[in-house]
Amino acid sequence: MIALENAVKRYGGQIVLDDVTISFGGEGVTALIGPNGAGKSTLFGLIGRLIRPDSGAVTVDGAAVDRTPSATLATRLAVLRQDNHIAARLTVHDLVEFGRFPHSKGRLTTVDRDHIERAIDYLDLQPFRSRFLDELSGGQRQRAFIAMVLAQDTEYVLLDEPLNNLDLKHMTEIMKLVRRMADELGKRIVVVLHDINFAATYADRIVAMREGRVVADAPAAEIMRPEVLAAVYDTDVDVRLIDGRPVALYYG
Repeated sequence: MIALENAVKRYGGQIVLDDVTISFGGEGVTALIGPNGAGKSTLFGLIGRLIRPDSGAVTVDGAAVDRTPSATLATRLAVLRQDNHIAARLTVHDLVEFGRFPHSKGRLTTVDRDHIERAIDYLDLQPFRSRFLDELSGGQRQRAFIAMVLAQDTEYVLLDEPLNNLDLKHMTEIMKLVRRMADELGKRIVVVLHDINFAATYADRIVAMREGRVVADAPAAEIMRPEVLAAVYDTDVDVRLIDGRPVALYYG
Protein backbone atom coordinates (compact mmCIF):
# COMPACT_ATOMS: atom_id res chain seq x y z
CA MET A 1 0.00 0.00 0.00
CA ILE A 2 1.15 3.53 -0.83
CA ALA A 3 0.21 5.95 1.94
CA LEU A 4 0.53 9.68 2.54
CA GLU A 5 -0.21 11.01 6.02
CA ASN A 6 -0.66 14.77 6.57
CA ALA A 7 1.66 15.45 3.62
CA VAL A 8 2.45 19.14 3.01
CA LYS A 9 4.56 20.70 0.27
CA ARG A 10 5.30 24.40 -0.18
CA TYR A 11 7.12 26.35 -2.86
CA GLY A 12 8.13 29.68 -1.44
CA GLY A 13 5.14 30.82 0.54
CA GLN A 14 2.61 28.88 -1.53
CA ILE A 15 1.18 25.58 -0.34
CA VAL A 16 0.82 23.22 -3.31
CA LEU A 17 -0.07 20.12 -1.29
CA ASP A 18 -2.12 20.85 1.79
CA ASP A 19 -2.24 18.27 4.59
CA VAL A 20 -3.11 15.30 2.36
CA THR A 21 -3.83 11.92 3.92
CA ILE A 22 -4.66 9.17 1.43
CA SER A 23 -3.66 5.65 0.41
CA PHE A 24 -3.40 3.88 -2.95
CA GLY A 25 -3.04 0.27 -3.96
CA GLY A 26 -6.34 -1.33 -3.02
CA GLU A 27 -7.77 -0.98 -6.53
CA GLY A 28 -6.49 -1.98 -9.93
CA VAL A 29 -6.63 1.49 -11.51
CA THR A 30 -6.98 4.78 -9.67
CA ALA A 31 -7.34 7.96 -11.74
CA LEU A 32 -6.13 11.23 -10.25
CA ILE A 33 -8.01 14.17 -11.75
CA GLY A 34 -8.33 17.90 -11.17
CA PRO A 35 -7.56 21.27 -12.75
CA ASN A 36 -4.05 22.49 -13.50
CA GLY A 37 -2.20 23.36 -10.32
CA ALA A 38 -4.35 21.04 -8.19
CA GLY A 39 -1.29 19.22 -6.79
CA LYS A 40 -1.51 15.96 -8.74
CA SER A 41 2.06 15.92 -10.04
CA THR A 42 3.36 17.13 -6.68
CA LEU A 43 1.68 14.18 -4.99
CA PHE A 44 3.36 11.87 -7.51
CA GLY A 45 6.69 13.53 -6.89
CA LEU A 46 6.43 12.86 -3.15
CA ILE A 47 5.58 9.20 -3.64
CA GLY A 48 8.43 8.68 -6.11
CA ARG A 49 10.88 10.66 -3.95
CA LEU A 50 11.41 13.12 -6.77
CA ILE A 51 10.64 15.83 -4.21
CA ARG A 52 10.46 15.79 -0.43
CA PRO A 53 7.50 16.85 1.73
CA ASP A 54 7.91 19.78 4.09
CA SER A 55 5.99 17.79 6.68
CA GLY A 56 4.08 14.55 6.93
CA ALA A 57 4.96 10.99 5.97
CA VAL A 58 5.02 8.99 2.72
CA THR A 59 5.33 5.20 2.88
CA VAL A 60 5.28 2.26 0.47
CA ASP A 61 4.30 -1.05 2.08
CA GLY A 62 5.03 0.54 5.45
CA ALA A 63 8.57 1.65 4.57
CA ALA A 64 9.27 5.38 4.76
CA VAL A 65 10.08 6.63 1.26
CA ASP A 66 12.69 9.10 2.50
CA ARG A 67 14.59 6.35 4.36
CA THR A 68 14.27 3.50 1.85
CA PRO A 69 17.31 2.94 -0.41
CA SER A 70 16.60 4.01 -3.98
CA ALA A 71 17.32 0.55 -5.38
CA THR A 72 14.87 -1.04 -2.94
CA LEU A 73 12.15 1.52 -3.65
CA ALA A 74 12.58 0.99 -7.39
CA THR A 75 11.77 -2.71 -7.01
CA ARG A 76 8.41 -1.83 -5.41
CA LEU A 77 7.34 1.29 -7.25
CA ALA A 78 7.72 2.45 -10.86
CA VAL A 79 7.08 6.07 -11.84
CA LEU A 80 6.68 7.27 -15.41
CA ARG A 81 6.90 11.03 -15.49
CA GLN A 82 5.37 13.17 -18.21
CA ASP A 83 8.73 14.84 -18.95
CA ASN A 84 11.00 11.95 -19.89
CA HIS A 85 14.48 13.28 -20.65
CA ILE A 86 15.95 10.18 -22.29
CA ALA A 87 18.14 10.35 -25.37
CA ALA A 88 16.13 10.01 -28.56
CA ARG A 89 18.86 7.86 -30.15
CA LEU A 90 18.12 4.95 -27.86
CA THR A 91 16.41 1.96 -29.42
CA VAL A 92 13.20 0.55 -27.98
CA HIS A 93 15.13 -2.47 -26.68
CA ASP A 94 17.73 -0.23 -25.00
CA LEU A 95 14.98 1.78 -23.31
CA VAL A 96 13.19 -1.28 -21.97
CA GLU A 97 16.50 -2.55 -20.57
CA PHE A 98 16.61 0.49 -18.30
CA GLY A 99 13.61 -0.94 -16.48
CA ARG A 100 15.75 -3.80 -15.19
CA PHE A 101 18.50 -1.62 -13.73
CA PRO A 102 17.15 -1.72 -10.13
CA HIS A 103 17.45 -5.50 -10.30
CA SER A 104 20.50 -6.05 -12.52
CA LYS A 105 22.64 -2.97 -11.70
CA GLY A 106 23.66 -3.05 -15.36
CA ARG A 107 24.58 -6.75 -15.46
CA LEU A 108 21.65 -8.43 -17.17
CA THR A 109 20.83 -11.98 -16.16
CA THR A 110 18.64 -14.51 -17.93
CA VAL A 111 15.78 -13.45 -15.64
CA ASP A 112 16.29 -9.82 -16.61
CA ARG A 113 16.29 -10.66 -20.31
CA ASP A 114 13.09 -12.67 -19.88
CA HIS A 115 11.39 -9.64 -18.28
CA ILE A 116 12.57 -7.41 -21.13
CA GLU A 117 11.26 -9.77 -23.80
CA ARG A 118 7.91 -10.23 -22.03
CA ALA A 119 7.46 -6.46 -21.73
CA ILE A 120 8.26 -5.91 -25.42
CA ASP A 121 5.83 -8.68 -26.38
CA TYR A 122 3.09 -7.42 -24.05
CA LEU A 123 3.25 -3.95 -25.59
CA ASP A 124 3.34 -5.36 -29.16
CA LEU A 125 6.69 -3.69 -29.77
CA GLN A 126 8.54 -6.54 -31.50
CA PRO A 127 8.38 -4.81 -34.94
CA PHE A 128 9.93 -1.68 -33.40
CA ARG A 129 12.49 -3.13 -30.99
CA SER A 130 15.48 -1.94 -33.04
CA ARG A 131 14.06 1.46 -33.94
CA PHE A 132 15.27 4.64 -32.30
CA LEU A 133 12.77 6.51 -30.14
CA ASP A 134 12.75 9.52 -32.46
CA GLU A 135 11.65 7.22 -35.29
CA LEU A 136 8.43 6.25 -33.50
CA SER A 137 5.01 7.85 -33.47
CA GLY A 138 3.83 9.40 -30.22
CA GLY A 139 1.71 6.39 -29.37
CA GLN A 140 4.51 3.91 -30.14
CA ARG A 141 6.95 5.93 -28.05
CA GLN A 142 4.58 6.00 -25.08
CA ARG A 143 4.13 2.24 -25.34
CA ALA A 144 7.91 1.87 -25.25
CA PHE A 145 8.12 3.89 -22.04
CA ILE A 146 5.34 1.81 -20.49
CA ALA A 147 7.23 -1.33 -21.53
CA MET A 148 10.23 0.00 -19.63
CA VAL A 149 8.04 0.44 -16.55
CA LEU A 150 6.54 -3.02 -17.01
CA ALA A 151 10.01 -4.60 -17.24
CA GLN A 152 10.79 -3.00 -13.86
CA ASP A 153 8.34 -5.56 -12.44
CA THR A 154 6.87 -3.57 -9.56
CA GLU A 155 3.50 -4.00 -7.89
CA TYR A 156 2.80 -0.25 -7.97
CA VAL A 157 2.93 1.83 -11.15
CA LEU A 158 2.47 5.61 -11.29
CA LEU A 159 1.79 7.19 -14.69
CA ASP A 160 1.85 10.99 -14.82
CA GLU A 161 -0.33 12.21 -17.71
CA PRO A 162 0.52 9.35 -20.12
CA LEU A 163 -2.05 10.63 -22.66
CA ASN A 164 -0.36 13.98 -23.24
CA ASN A 165 0.15 14.85 -26.92
CA LEU A 166 -1.59 11.70 -28.16
CA ASP A 167 -4.51 11.54 -30.57
CA LEU A 168 -7.80 9.91 -29.64
CA LYS A 169 -6.90 6.50 -31.06
CA HIS A 170 -3.61 6.29 -29.16
CA MET A 171 -5.16 7.67 -25.97
CA THR A 172 -7.69 4.85 -26.11
CA GLU A 173 -4.98 2.25 -26.79
CA ILE A 174 -2.92 3.42 -23.81
CA MET A 175 -5.89 3.35 -21.42
CA LYS A 176 -6.91 -0.12 -22.61
CA LEU A 177 -3.34 -1.20 -21.93
CA VAL A 178 -3.42 0.31 -18.43
CA ARG A 179 -6.62 -1.59 -17.73
CA ARG A 180 -5.10 -4.85 -19.01
CA MET A 181 -2.00 -4.44 -16.87
CA ALA A 182 -4.19 -4.15 -13.79
CA ASP A 183 -6.55 -6.99 -14.68
CA GLU A 184 -4.11 -9.49 -16.20
CA LEU A 185 -0.87 -8.75 -14.36
CA GLY A 186 -2.20 -7.59 -10.98
CA LYS A 187 -0.55 -4.17 -11.18
CA ARG A 188 -1.82 -1.39 -8.89
CA ILE A 189 -1.80 1.65 -11.15
CA VAL A 190 -2.31 5.31 -10.27
CA VAL A 191 -2.65 7.50 -13.35
CA VAL A 192 -2.97 11.28 -13.66
CA LEU A 193 -5.56 12.16 -16.30
CA HIS A 194 -7.04 15.38 -17.65
CA ASP A 195 -9.87 13.66 -19.52
CA ILE A 196 -12.68 12.90 -17.09
CA ASN A 197 -14.37 10.46 -19.45
CA PHE A 198 -11.26 8.31 -19.83
CA ALA A 199 -11.03 8.24 -16.04
CA ALA A 200 -14.67 7.15 -15.73
CA THR A 201 -14.33 4.49 -18.43
CA TYR A 202 -11.11 2.80 -17.32
CA ALA A 203 -10.59 3.50 -13.61
CA ASP A 204 -12.01 1.68 -10.61
CA ARG A 205 -11.58 4.70 -8.37
CA ILE A 206 -11.26 8.42 -9.00
CA VAL A 207 -9.46 10.81 -6.67
CA ALA A 208 -10.20 14.46 -7.43
CA MET A 209 -7.88 17.25 -6.28
CA ARG A 210 -8.26 21.01 -6.14
CA GLU A 211 -5.93 23.64 -4.69
CA GLY A 212 -3.65 21.05 -3.10
CA ARG A 213 -6.39 19.08 -1.36
CA VAL A 214 -8.32 15.90 -2.05
CA VAL A 215 -11.91 17.05 -2.55
CA ALA A 216 -13.49 13.76 -3.69
CA ASP A 217 -12.46 10.13 -3.48
CA ALA A 218 -14.87 7.40 -4.54
CA PRO A 219 -15.65 4.72 -7.13
CA ALA A 220 -15.70 6.23 -10.59
CA ALA A 221 -19.51 6.21 -10.94
CA GLU A 222 -19.93 8.25 -7.76
CA ILE A 223 -17.55 10.97 -8.97
CA MET A 224 -19.35 11.30 -12.30
CA ARG A 225 -22.08 13.57 -10.98
CA PRO A 226 -22.60 17.20 -12.06
CA GLU A 227 -22.34 18.65 -8.56
CA VAL A 228 -19.11 16.78 -7.79
CA LEU A 229 -17.39 17.69 -11.05
CA ALA A 230 -18.55 21.32 -10.83
CA ALA A 231 -16.97 21.58 -7.38
CA VAL A 232 -13.71 20.12 -8.69
CA TYR A 233 -13.39 22.20 -11.87
CA ASP A 234 -15.36 25.33 -10.88
CA THR A 235 -17.44 25.13 -14.05
CA ASP A 236 -20.77 23.62 -15.03
CA VAL A 237 -20.51 20.00 -16.11
CA ASP A 238 -23.42 17.99 -17.46
CA VAL A 239 -23.35 14.20 -17.05
CA ARG A 240 -25.40 11.98 -19.37
CA LEU A 241 -25.79 8.22 -19.50
CA ILE A 242 -24.75 6.91 -22.92
CA ASP A 243 -25.02 3.14 -23.40
CA GLY A 244 -25.24 2.86 -19.63
CA ARG A 245 -22.03 4.79 -18.97
CA PRO A 246 -21.79 8.29 -17.46
CA VAL A 247 -20.28 10.81 -19.86
CA ALA A 248 -19.28 14.33 -18.83
CA LEU A 249 -20.17 17.18 -21.19
CA TYR A 250 -18.61 20.58 -20.63
CA TYR A 251 -18.89 23.58 -22.88
CA GLY A 252 -16.61 26.19 -21.28
